[in-house]
Order: sequence, then C-alpha cells, then structure tokens
Amino acid sequence: MSDTVTLINGNVFSDERGTLRFVNDFSFPDVKRFYQIIHPSTATIRAWQGHRVEHKYFYVVSGTFAVAWVKIDDWDHPSPALEAAYKVLTANSPAVLSVPPGYANGLKALEPDSVLMIYSNLTLEGSANDRWSFNPAWWLDWEALSVKTATI
Repeated sequence: MSDTVTLINGNVFSDERGTLRFVNDFSFPDVKRFYQIIHPSTATIRAWQGHRVEHKYFYVVSGTFAVAWVKIDDWDHPSPALEAAYKVLTANSPAVLSVPPGYANGLKALEPDSVLMIYSNLTLEGSANDRWSFNPAWWLDWEALSVKTATI
C-alpha cells in the first residue's frame, strides 16, 4: 500500500452496442464496503474528514467532482497552513483516486446531480472509530478551487 495519493487511470471503449468505462488496474483486495454520494447542487461542500487508518478510493459514476486531500501533521491540532491538493474527476474519463491513511479529504460536485462512489478498507464501525473532522474553510478555497491541481 502506497502512503501517497495516487491516481489509477482507466479508459473508455464505445461501439454500436454502447459504451464501456473501466479501470482495469484497480483491484479490491482490502475493500470492505462502498457507498455513493449524490450531490444535486454544486454549492455543497463536504470537507474535511480525516482518517488515520482508513484508506479511501474515489470513483465518479456520473458528472464531475473535485476531490481534495491534505496530509495531516497533528491530529489533535493540525496546522491551518497545510497545503491541500485536489484532482478533478469526471465520469467521462474513468479513474480511481486512492487516498491512503493519514490524510483528510473533501469533495465538491462541479456538475449538478453528480454521483461519487467511495470504496473503503474499513467496516462502517471501524470507520466510525477513525473519523476526524476539521474546519471546512481550512486548506482550500472551495469556491475558487485556488490550489493547484495535483500531478499524481
């Protein structure tokens, strides 16, 4: 398991039968659950949730999301000056964003009614014991998405 955020790229194949979106290099060996987040509005910001143990994988099913992350320096009193990064993920360009333990993440839909699938290596009970919430105004200007897009 990598301790850095990574992007696992997929691809799209289309013919007269329809379209196939895939991420063949993503495997599920440690995934214990998955869930979807549906944002009808682009004004909704869901940030920041940190995890010391939980590994999360993000995949856009429909629409477009900005998914952000920041490496936490002190779990009890993190610096508000930490540098966050984000990646714009879209259903038209399939990819899985892997955010390992030690990071906080946040997200925002960039198109109405966007759907994000999240896979986790912890059960719901395990995740509840590994949840750290931080001020959503820290680390990223969500309205302007003013930090650089990460090159991962």
